[in-house]
Amino acid sequence: QVQLVESGGDLGQPGGSLRLSCAASGSIFSIYAMAWYRPVPGNERELVAVITSTGRTDYVDSVKGRFTITRDNAKNTVYLQMNSLKPEDTAVYYCNANRPVAGVSVAYWGQGTQVTVSS
Repeated sequence: QVQLVESGGDLGQPGGSLRLSCAASGSIFSIYAMAWYRPVPGNERELVAVITSTGRTDYVDSVKGRFTITRDNAKNTVYLQMNSLKPEDTAVYYCNANRPVAGVSVAYWGQGTQVTVSS
């Protein structure tokens, strides 16, 4: 089991910055791929950014060059640095931890943190 607690959501200005944090507990953090998701129409969640256990990263096209995902395995924490914020970044951001177990992806979710971008 992994427990995830997000923080850092806030009201941000267009063009401004926010940093989200996700603190994990309950398991070996370093073996998990960590990701940030946000809802999209149709009751789905969009993968915003992911960082693997080896540090490889990937991003949805709409945030490339603006958002950066990092992890600190010593602190069991993953971060999402959000720069050049746009109103369309407004969403609840969910932290996700996942790893394959016997060929099946096991995933855990946080409760989410609200980001609102508005002037």
